Amino acid sequence: MPTYVYRDPVTGFTKEVFHSMKDSPEVINEATGNAMERVISGGAGFLFKGDGFYQTDYRSDSYKSAASSDAAPAPACASGGCAGGACGVN
Repeated sequence: MPTYVYRDPVTGFTKEVFHSMKDSPEVINEATGNAMERVISGGAGFLFKGDGFYQTDYRSDSYKSAASSDAAPAPACASGGCAGGACGVN
């Protein structure tokens, strides 16, 4: 359930009210008996932590496995399989 901010237009008194969207939006100031009006607020904010936030941070496991299988295998001489450049990749 959301929290709403209401203000008394006569006195300027404000208070936060926690109620359902289905409940009546009419709120009465108990001290004066005045009807309070809802104040438009900024709502909830986002808090980003860490080094950054990227669209690719939350890729599915199937995407990650497909991407790793598409990677080209390293040539044999890159791992020291060719002695003296016999494979022709120098």
